[in-house]
Amino acid sequence: MDHVWVQQDPDQDLEAGSKVNRGTTMKKGSVLSFKNVNYYVKTGSGLPCCRQYTERKILTNISGVMRPGMNAIMGPTGSGKTSLLDILAGRKHPSGLSGDVLVDGVPLPPDFKCRSGYVVQDDVVMGTLTVRENLAFSAALRISNSPSLAERKERVERLLLELGITAVADSKVGTALRRGVSGGERKRTNIGMELITDPGVLFLDEPTTGLDASTANAVMRLLHRLSSNGKTIIFSIHQPRYSIFKLFDSITLLADGHMIFHGPAQEALSYFSANGYECEAHNNPADFFLDVVNGDSTALDNKLENVVESHEELKIVEHLSKQYSHSSFAKQTTQELERIEQMQIKKGHKKHFPNLKRNSSTASSFFTQMSCLLKRTFLNLVRSPQASIAQLLVTLILGLIVGAIFFGVSDDAGGIQNRVGAMFFLTTNQCFGSLSAVELFISERKIFVHEYISGYYHVSSYFISRISADLLPMRTLPGIIFSLLTYWMMGLQPKVGNFFIYLLTIIMVAYGATSLALALSAGSSNAAVAHIYITISFVFMILFSGLLVNLPSVMAWLSWIQYFSIPRYGMAALQMNELWGLNFTCRSNNYTVPDKCPPTALIHMDICTGEQYLCQQGIKVGVWEMWQNHVALGVMTLIFFTIAYLRLLFIRKYT
Repeated sequence: MDHVWVQQDPDQDLEAGSKVNRGTTMKKGSVLSFKNVNYYVKTGSGLPCCRQYTERKILTNISGVMRPGMNAIMGPTGSGKTSLLDILAGRKHPSGLSGDVLVDGVPLPPDFKCRSGYVVQDDVVMGTLTVRENLAFSAALRISNSPSLAERKERVERLLLELGITAVADSKVGTALRRGVSGGERKRTNIGMELITDPGVLFLDEPTTGLDASTANAVMRLLHRLSSNGKTIIFSIHQPRYSIFKLFDSITLLADGHMIFHGPAQEALSYFSANGYECEAHNNPADFFLDVVNGDSTALDNKLENVVESHEELKIVEHLSKQYSHSSFAKQTTQELERIEQMQIKKGHKKHFPNLKRNSSTASSFFTQMSCLLKRTFLNLVRSPQASIAQLLVTLILGLIVGAIFFGVSDDAGGIQNRVGAMFFLTTNQCFGSLSAVELFISERKIFVHEYISGYYHVSSYFISRISADLLPMRTLPGIIFSLLTYWMMGLQPKVGNFFIYLLTIIMVAYGATSLALALSAGSSNAAVAHIYITISFVFMILFSGLLVNLPSVMAWLSWIQYFSIPRYGMAALQMNELWGLNFTCRSNNYTVPDKCPPTALIHMDICTGEQYLCQQGIKVGVWEMWQNHVALGVMTLIFFTIAYLRLLFIRKYT
């Protein structure tokens, strides 16, 4: 016979509070209910021009109630565990969703993603920061401005103690290049960053993934202690060991998107036994459940094989789902959902699926977000200086080499060639040197998406902080070093004004190239593909920079490309800054002046001027003509930064 899921009145649960040990008060756990949840996705096949889409059902009529305690969502791979978890957490895109999800008897608020805690499967934590610094970062951005700094510090210290990671509080979490804390301590740090706001519900996606059996058991016991103190813990888990399974208060067993069982964990074995599925002695219940849904014959009692044989025409999952729908557990769940629905109507709340809008609120101000993000970004830069040091060393070496090759340029025809060749190399180097910006957002994509959804900060504060931390040490400082070395070693015009224009041009070319790299890579998750797109863009820009081809001679239907060339504007500004006003010794019989050049460009004996060369290259000489190149670089930089910001803003933030 079926076993009834005995449950107290929902009205009492929704109003009940709970206390934590150590004399601290913990926010009461919320009651999460869901009814007739269906979810499907569209999958495409074929070429983009003629792609055909088909709908694939992920979840089918899933209903249940999850209360304070350990609520496990179990099932084989592809059963819909993570999809259900994301839907309950309000982190699934509403497209393809239907059904009702309530928290404490009311529809999920738009900022539920910020109010609840969500620990993703892959740990997303800044590895160059210590455990305490990561928790302090979360506290500074996610706790309202009303608590004082001392109160936030006290909360961090208390949480370190409750999580059992006080001993490693000042140890760096660790990166791929530098070993840090253990896997279990890293997982506890992730949990702590979500618990810092004392959420009513804590979601965890496969919290034992990547952990050994002992560490996984320790993490789950930590969650059990939290649930015993009133927290609602909801997590997906694949195949836990028996010592972990014993900690569960309720389990939701899914298979192929269908509900197989939903009820108290201690009643699950007796439910399956009553339906003809007998768990062998010393067998792990979690393994047994997977055997059942996978149709493993060893999970059947020999005496009851004829019961299952009568259902051979049905798939085993459909048969199990049908059995559950007629069980007393399903009926009890339906009654509880009806009572919660009546209470919802009594309170005047309308039924609707959770509002999953993108504009989640944040607890901190824009300036607080900027301050914390800049501090974290610069700490990350200082503690993992490999890239920045390599950039500076390469800049120093290249500057010395270029200065040596073009050392002391002469005032003859060869001097013009050397000057222009050096400027071409300078602008080209600034473009390809900016390729390191490709991974600026890609490397932290997972961290950004998780923190943005959880309400740490706005996209604007994150974008400005990341750009500022990259442009100053990675673009501006190398540009200054490069200019100081090359300008004076090459012996260009010994004027302070000319040097600062040279320096400004070098830095602005770097800024423009960096902004283009970010515009093409901000929304990408694959750095290799982004590198290809950016490299191709730079190749075409360099082709139209003004050295490899005489721009006035390019056909009209192709000449428009030059106006989108970053190095072209840099080359024009550098050449005008250096050649304007210089006289060179040239051979008049090998040098002709085009008819369209002004009379002032005529050759007198064997003397030619920089203006003559600039005229040949189609570069007009003048004060505005020089500064319009910098204006163009500035405008292009702003446009590309805007594109990068918009791509970051509209990045896919739902699973």
